[in-house]
Amino acid sequence: MAAGKATNIPTAAPGAPPLDRTERRQLDVVRRFGTTGSLMLAVGSIGAGAAPVDNPLSGARLIGLPTRIPTVAMACCWLGILMIVIAWLWLGTLCWPGRPRMVSVTQLARTLAMWALPLALAPPLFSTDMYSYLAQSEVAARGFNPYVLGPAAALGVDHPFTANVPNIWRDTPSPYGPLFLMFGQLVSRVVGDNVVFGVLVWRVVMLCGLALAIWAIPRLADRCGVHPAAALWLGAANPIVLFHVVSGMHNEALMVGIMLAAIELGLRYQTVPGTIATGVLLTVAGAIKPPGWIALGFFGIYLVLRRGGRFRDLLRVAALLSAVFVATMAVITIASGWGLGWIDTFDVPNRVKTFMAPLTAFGMTGGGLSTLLGLGNHTDAMLVITKIIGYLVVAVVCLRMLWLSFRGRIEPLAALGVTLLTLALAVPVLWPWYLLWSVMPLALSTNNTRFRVTATLICAAVSLLVPPTGAGFPLRAYQIPLAVIAAVIAFAVTLWLVRGKVPRLLPPRSGVRPVTQ
Repeated sequence: MAAGKATNIPTAAPGAPPLDRTERRQLDVVRRFGTTGSLMLAVGSIGAGAAPVDNPLSGARLIGLPTRIPTVAMACCWLGILMIVIAWLWLGTLCWPGRPRMVSVTQLARTLAMWALPLALAPPLFSTDMYSYLAQSEVAARGFNPYVLGPAAALGVDHPFTANVPNIWRDTPSPYGPLFLMFGQLVSRVVGDNVVFGVLVWRVVMLCGLALAIWAIPRLADRCGVHPAAALWLGAANPIVLFHVVSGMHNEALMVGIMLAAIELGLRYQTVPGTIATGVLLTVAGAIKPPGWIALGFFGIYLVLRRGGRFRDLLRVAALLSAVFVATMAVITIASGWGLGWIDTFDVPNRVKTFMAPLTAFGMTGGGLSTLLGLGNHTDAMLVITKIIGYLVVAVVCLRMLWLSFRGRIEPLAALGVTLLTLALAVPVLWPWYLLWSVMPLALSTNNTRFRVTATLICAAVSLLVPPTGAGFPLRAYQIPLAVIAAVIAFAVTLWLVRGKVPRLLPPRSGVRPVTQ
């Protein structure tokens, strides 16, 4: 990259000829296959998505039909999920680093738009977090402190926003950054108590954040010697993005989008005003979701290396960015009127215990074993220990990555991705969309084949973990095997119909040796 000794890879992504005629036909089939899957998922979302309690479509004669056949709707959802995931894998073989011919950025962007559009217009899927956004924002808009009162206490249990918030979050303070809630106040004043309108407005906001990421990824990838199409495929066309950003509307879209766009602008305009503006934007990303603050350190490494990589440069840049961070957060804190309650946002999500988080799974298993052995229930104590261990691991990895970046042994954006991946895996709670913190910066900063194969397999598998409803299936668990069996049979039929018309799933072999980092 242009950061001098920060890397030894080329300063521009190696060029590759466009697809040949056969490959263009394969791309057309893959596009249509994925679009069909997206349409199936959109139709199924009407009856098996994360619909509000008072589903406005339930009484409609035609469009509301999926609400009256939930098992069929769920089967449509699972079929759509499987079709999108396999289409994404096929697409990846046409834009794998080192391939002799590559999909263009324009072709990939059009494909992403075709797959995303049905989900952008459909009811939400995979998560009910957007209802928490509405409720917490309304709490703030009414003048209450969202870091003290939960939706039930501030709005009442009969409020339409509270009614759609999962029980576990109704009495908890906000887990979101102060700037996110300040913006949410504006949204609440626009949408009033209309749940559907509120969901649509938040979806537009999250799509704007995703657009920032899509704008920044090819440009940063070009700086890192990664083909922009390969970076966009893994970073933005990823099914986790389609399912949990476009459809699920998680605010990772805003955090990551602002973070990547700020780094690109900061590298483009390396003046003192440009550096200050970038520091403000990165602080803003963290004020939406705290992991965004970590990017400040790695952006600073770029600046240090541009200035010569001396220790005095490191101290000067650290002092400047620290001052920008403190000043920006002071302004945000004072403007919000909620004091330092945002510090508690680090721990609020940890109130949910999930076996998806490795250290939490270890702590809960240890507590369960102690109970079985008659030593008493020490689960809470084990979880406290594992949480401390997790944060220590993150601190050590972050410092190590900063040092390696400073010494020019790893690309700073790749080091940022490694740090954010460690954070996602080491914190007490882990959700699939947390992987986006690291996947996007890593996708645009490395051609390493081992990483890309591993990331591809993990993203494909994780995309299948969360049910379309974003919740459990009380009193209707029987629907799951019926829907999944029907979806798998239909999926097998669709695969048979496109046999011989799609690319092979294995990464292509070519005479070009991928760049490793």
